[in-house]
This record gives sequence, C-alpha cells and structure tokens, in this order.
Amino acid sequence: MLGIVRVALKRPYTFVVLALLVLIVGPLSAMRTPTDIFPDIRIPVISVVWQYTGLPPDQMAGRITSLFERTLTTTVNDVQHTEAESIGGFGIIKIFFQPGVNISNANAQVTAVSQTLLKQLPPGATPPLILNYNASTVPIIQLALSGNGLSEQQLGDIGLNALRPFLTTVAGASIPYPFGGKSRQVQIDINPSALQAYGLSAQDVANALAGQNLITPIGTQKIGSYEYTMQLNNAPSEIQALSNLPIKTVNGTNVYIRDVATVRDGSPPQTNIVHVDGNRSVLLTVLKNGSASTLGIISGIKQQVASARDSLPANLHIDPIGDQSLFVRAAISGVAREGIIAAALTSLMILLFLGSWRSTVIIATSIPLAILGSIITL
Repeated sequence: MLGIVRVALKRPYTFVVLALLVLIVGPLSAMRTPTDIFPDIRIPVISVVWQYTGLPPDQMAGRITSLFERTLTTTVNDVQHTEAESIGGFGIIKIFFQPGVNISNANAQVTAVSQTLLKQLPPGATPPLILNYNASTVPIIQLALSGNGLSEQQLGDIGLNALRPFLTTVAGASIPYPFGGKSRQVQIDINPSALQAYGLSAQDVANALAGQNLITPIGTQKIGSYEYTMQLNNAPSEIQALSNLPIKTVNGTNVYIRDVATVRDGSPPQTNIVHVDGNRSVLLTVLKNGSASTLGIISGIKQQVASARDSLPANLHIDPIGDQSLFVRAAISGVAREGIIAAALTSLMILLFLGSWRSTVIIATSIPLAILGSIITL
C-alpha cells in the first residue's frame, strides 16, 4: 500500500490520467452491465412433456411417466433428481441436473431415450415436448390482450400467431403459449338419434373423414410453355364442404355427414380462462431466459409490441402487467441515491473534523472512482 502511495507521489500526472480513464470507462461499463433482480443462477433443468389424449392420470403415471423416469436413470448422465406430475392426458417430468453439466449433451441424451422409448409405450404415443430452462427463468412481464368486438378465439389467434412471433425475436426472452382464449378447430357435432336411425356409429363418420379428407401431392404437369402444380380434389377446401362427404349407403340411400352431424368452425373445450377488468382476455407471459438483462428484455418486448401495432386490429388493447423493470429501476436509483448520500456525508464529516478542503475533495473524488473501478472490474 505504501508503495502505491510513493509511486503516486512521484508520478502524479500518471494517476491523474488513470483517474480520468476510470471516469470515462466506468460509466460506459455501467451502461453495458446486465441489470437484474437476482444474479444468474445456473441450475439446468429439462422439462419433458408427454401427451396422450384421453389417458387418465393413473394410466399416464403407470404406462408413460414412471417408465420414462426409470429409463432416465440408466441412460442420462449427471441427473440430480426428477419430479413428475401426471394429469389427464399429460405427463410432465422435470429433470434437474448437477451444476456444471453440459446441457447440450443432456438434451441429446434425453431426446435419444425419448425416441427409443416410443416402441414400449401405448400405441399411438407421440414424441414428447422437451423444454430447457434454469432457476433464473422467471416471468418478468405479462401482456394482457383484450378489445371490444374481439372474441376469445380471435384474441387467442392474435396472441399465438400474430404477436408471439414478434416477441420471440427478443434476445433472452422465452414466450410460452398464451393463457386463455380459444384455439380454432373444426368441430363435427354428431347427432346420436340420427346415427341410430341410419344404423351408423361415430366410427363410421371417422372412417369417412379419414378416407376422403386426404392430402396427396401429385407433382406438376407441363402444358405448352407453362408448368402447373396439380392438385387432387380429395380434400375439401372449405369447412362446409365436409358436410357433403358421403358416409355409407343405407337401404339404397347415400347418407352424408350433414344428415347425422353439424360441421362448424369452433374450438375444443377451454382448459383455462383469463379475465381482464371483468372481461375474457388472453395473457402472454414473457420469461427471462439466460443471462440477458431484465431491462433489455422488457425494452425489446415493448419495442416489438410497438412494431407489431400496424399489423394488429385497431381495437386491440395490449396492457403490460407485472412489469419487473419498474422494480429494477427503483432498486438501481435507490442504490445510486444512497451512494451519493454516503459520499456527501463522508465528505462533510471530513470537512467538519479536519477543516481541510483538500482532504474533502480527495475523499469526494476517490469514492466515486473506487465504485467505477469496481464496476469496470465486474
């Protein structure tokens, strides 16, 4: 320490230049330093979501979830522990790994064992959805979609297909599927009495759809100087055209889908509902993923929302909820305010007890330079 003091006394201009360098580089480093509520906590977690429509929770646990968990322990390395939950039609397994694991290798191993296990699962099982996140993946802002004249189906479609693609381009942001709303789906409502009258079953309707609603690419055909893309008429191009598909001939009469069912543009049963100001709405949750700054992510989200405005309905309202950047900015301003107060009180105490303006200026200058030097080092 004394050596530094001697060097400073011998070369004062060198230390003045170093102080000016710290004064310039420090604020630049402070502006580029990621700002967040919590530090980056690297606890890698992989979530595997199995889906088998109609399978009850006990069957899901016995036939899919438990089998997958047993296989994980022998084929995937560095597993700390697993947590599983089985609900109707879904099995969710969270795989917690040891700190410092190579998450790319873990992903490859989990994906490989999932594909290998398909042959041992109930017929018709599909590959699972595999999601990556860690302990710092937390919601930092939510966007509530509402608007007069917009149905839940329209809000859900806007949130999933119009707004979400804009938001996913923000670095460090992870956007799950929206909550609330209705997913568009062609519904065929069968009339049991009509089916019974014709001696048919719901399986006959399903067979008619499977056999006559097909997508069959057949290539192109060159006629003269033009080459045309050919298309078979084996798939209805309009929803109501499904009503005209024949099911079976009964007593010499062709029975069509319209005779035993109603085809409509509908949606599957809702599993979650979101209310904003007492009205049905759709909620988009933005998760922080990785070491990106919370302030940077939220700023990018707001910019993307503004950019997407021109392509969205004019009566659509997008209200931010739970904006964590307000808390972060308040915390930063609080730290800066307390630091200024501490520096001012320290300088005042030096001035009152020593009565030296020179010592006061030195203390008032050294404290901010020390803080800026720490920020540069970090």
